[in-house]
Amino acid sequence: MAVWLMYVALGAFVGVLAGLLGVGGGLVIVPVLTFIFTAQHLPDAHILHLALGTSLASIMFTSVSSLRAHHQRGAVDWMVVRRISLGIMAGTFGGSWVAAQLSTRFLKAFFVVFLYYVAIQMLLNIKPKPHRQIPGLTAMFGVGGVIGGVSSLVGIGGGSLSVPFLTWCNIAIHRAIGTSAAIGFPIAVAGAAGYVVNGLSVQLPPYSLGFVYLPALAGIAAASIVTAPVGAKLAHSMPVDKLKKIFAILLIVMGTKMLWSLF
Repeated sequence: MAVWLMYVALGAFVGVLAGLLGVGGGLVIVPVLTFIFTAQHLPDAHILHLALGTSLASIMFTSVSSLRAHHQRGAVDWMVVRRISLGIMAGTFGGSWVAAQLSTRFLKAFFVVFLYYVAIQMLLNIKPKPHRQIPGLTAMFGVGGVIGGVSSLVGIGGGSLSVPFLTWCNIAIHRAIGTSAAIGFPIAVAGAAGYVVNGLSVQLPPYSLGFVYLPALAGIAAASIVTAPVGAKLAHSMPVDKLKKIFAILLIVMGTKMLWSLF
């Protein structure tokens, strides 16, 4: 029962984050699930694979709820979503195959580096200056492939990469966050499918579907669906920049804890 409550609490928290900050709940889901799965004594060799796959599967639900709320406020650029989605799905599915071949130790180190990168970006309020417009289809396929590939290796909805890219392309920050929420759906679908397929041949704990741990998915998804619209609403009324700095400190703490576990 305690574990179920932790899954629900985690889902409620990341649902708000997904709507509020546009960074994707995976930045919190992956390290927290890693700690919970370790406490549950799941197979150490596949703990991070399970955390990544479960994170992406849960983002399917979070992103739908979040993007609907942003769409109702006219904050989603669907032209951008259509242009980038094919590259996103190709990159994410391919990235999940790569991740399945890598060790938990390597994936954990890669994730820690990414956490520090995002945290520093938030703390220093590093934002690319709008220099250009949205590129053509070929370039968008390439950009989507990179965002999807990295997202699959760290189990996120891509907001940490897509929001800066969209801002660089002269899209206003609130619209970039809303569009990022929509982009998170194809990332989550392709990533979850990739982790399921690549985990089917591996001996995993009961209630696992490939590298997706279903009890965790159920608890996180149920809560995040409820709280994601709350986060999207708050994004239009709260000091997002200040909240990002607080969130950045949380990321540094979690990243340092994961880094320590490597030694």
